[in-house]
Amino acid sequence: MGNFYCKQAATCVSLYDVTSPAATSHPPGLLTLFFTEMWERFSYYGMRAILVLFMVAPAASGGLGFDTKQAASLYGTYTMMVYLLAVPGGLLADRFLGASRAVVLGGVVIAAGQFALAVHSLPFFYAGLTMIAIGTGLLKPNISTMVGSLYGKDDPRRDSGFSIFYMGINVGAVLAPLVCGWLAESKTFQQFLISRGFNPAASWHWGFASAGVGMLLGLTVLMLRWRTLPESGHRKSSAGKTDRAHAPWTNGDTRRVIAIGILFTFTILFWAAYEQKGASLNLFAKQLVRTELGGFSFPASWLQSLTPFYVILLAPVFARLWIRMGDRQPGGPRKFALGLLSIGCAMCLLVPASAMTGEGKISPLWLAAVYLLDVIGELCLSPVGLSMVTKLSPPQIVGVMMGAWFFATSLGNKLAGFISGFFVTGEPATLMKLYGSLGLGLLVAATLLAWLGPRIDRMAESK
Repeated sequence: MGNFYCKQAATCVSLYDVTSPAATSHPPGLLTLFFTEMWERFSYYGMRAILVLFMVAPAASGGLGFDTKQAASLYGTYTMMVYLLAVPGGLLADRFLGASRAVVLGGVVIAAGQFALAVHSLPFFYAGLTMIAIGTGLLKPNISTMVGSLYGKDDPRRDSGFSIFYMGINVGAVLAPLVCGWLAESKTFQQFLISRGFNPAASWHWGFASAGVGMLLGLTVLMLRWRTLPESGHRKSSAGKTDRAHAPWTNGDTRRVIAIGILFTFTILFWAAYEQKGASLNLFAKQLVRTELGGFSFPASWLQSLTPFYVILLAPVFARLWIRMGDRQPGGPRKFALGLLSIGCAMCLLVPASAMTGEGKISPLWLAAVYLLDVIGELCLSPVGLSMVTKLSPPQIVGVMMGAWFFATSLGNKLAGFISGFFVTGEPATLMKLYGSLGLGLLVAATLLAWLGPRIDRMAESK
């Protein structure tokens, strides 16, 4: 989750110090953007937690009755477009709207899309997904730009500010499945609907509507505290561009671009596995996992909250780890390899879990362990990836290369949907083959990247 902002996860060591004087002296606009983004992430991850479940649910239960392959493919296309549209969204803000106007417009479009999903109609369903993708493309790249514009280039509060902002993202992502998932799936809420004369099969749409309410809350905070935001012109000024940005292209530039391109290939594989949690693993949780622990029953979608919860816990740990290791920490490509290794182990862990489903539903602790390994992989790969893109890209094409990063992420999301289409309930052998093949492929990729690491390092250091 949240790979748009995982660059900031590398600095999350300051999350433990948000009550310090340094943290409380941030510009007032940070609080505005914190809550705006928190509610936007609530909206996005709340809808995402129930999307595939809604698509495959039978019509009698209020769902669309799609088969797994169709639902997984649509999920992959939707998440791909969310990331892909960030590129034109950023360009539109740079050249015409300005970041603040783009954020407001994006939030309005997202809210409209969420409420469209609350209407039980297939045309409204497709329109809603389209609007959310467009709105997210406008909002996501530009709200982080606004956070950055709160601080001067050398402001010592900058990293701490992004860390606090990153906390808002994950708080929203933790809360979203708990609220939206409960409204969409909970038997308790369905009984409440019956007692009030409503159709319990419509509970899905209450979940989607709550995601829309979350986005409206974010917009409300933004508008009430509008004066705290940095000024955002229609176009970025060309003043401040360095001479280096107009320097001639060199062979070293070519080699650095090739190095980044190699890493992009492995990035696609990583996100293809990571996004299984929103597609095939969401179905796995719904159909093959006991959604109870210690006598407490909960909706399957609640398991989606584990990922941001783990990020909140572990991001500061990893930040401190890399700082303490100093020059002894592994280089960027080897951190990528560690990320692939971790998520490869997560997929392999699903092999015995899948085998056990032949005897009945399994403990939710299996998925808890899988998601923990996923997040460890994310914290090894995603922050490093964004850092390397900004560090190694020739200044003439930094924006293009960042767009390419999001393009690689979008391809990974689409591939995740394709892979999820092979999920079949009631066939443990098929699931073992699905996750075993994915895990083995990731482990091979991790080994290959570890071997390529020194070569990529030499290409990255080319003059």
